[in-house]
Amino acid sequence: MPGLQPKLLTLTETEFSELEKLVNKHSTPQQIALRSRIILLAADGKNNQEIGRELNISRYMVRHWRRRWIVLSKNDTSVLERLQDALRSGCPPTFTAEQLTHLFAIACEDPGESGRPISHWTNRELADELVKRDIVETISPRHVGRLLEEADLKPHQIRYWLTPSNDKDFKKSQGHLRPVHQRPGTR
Repeated sequence: MPGLQPKLLTLTETEFSELEKLVNKHSTPQQIALRSRIILLAADGKNNQEIGRELNISRYMVRHWRRRWIVLSKNDTSVLERLQDALRSGCPPTFTAEQLTHLFAIACEDPGESGRPISHWTNRELADELVKRDIVETISPRHVGRLLEEADLKPHQIRYWLTPSNDKDFKKSQGHLRPVHQRPGTR
């Protein structure tokens, strides 16, 4: 028993050429190129199952993008806008890029410059410093840790092993360490 035929999809010459460009352009994100292929095959008269088999995707995905194309084409939106992901619900970002930049800059500073009696920044100390400087209203130490991890920053490793100490007693007690100006593996 034949299934229901999907809605017929027709393209203007401009839409067809824009979709072709998106498919053939090397810098097009793969998801956009795939969606463009779906629309082009749908315009050729293929049904959802045929397109799914040809592109190795589910017919449900084909159906979704076919329907979305038809609905958005009525709204006079551009070809690229029709192929973009829909806006997702959820909470907007809590911190601005400027606030994050301040966090990363503080994490790379010596804690002594901020009047902190510590040798290395901890997540809790960084969170306290951000609030103290009125950069953010509140932030949890755990969130600071996630942000630093995402940026691949390790404040406990910044400068301290690379910069020789000016303390003479420290230098004498650490005489077995290699000089800082030598490269690893050289003597």
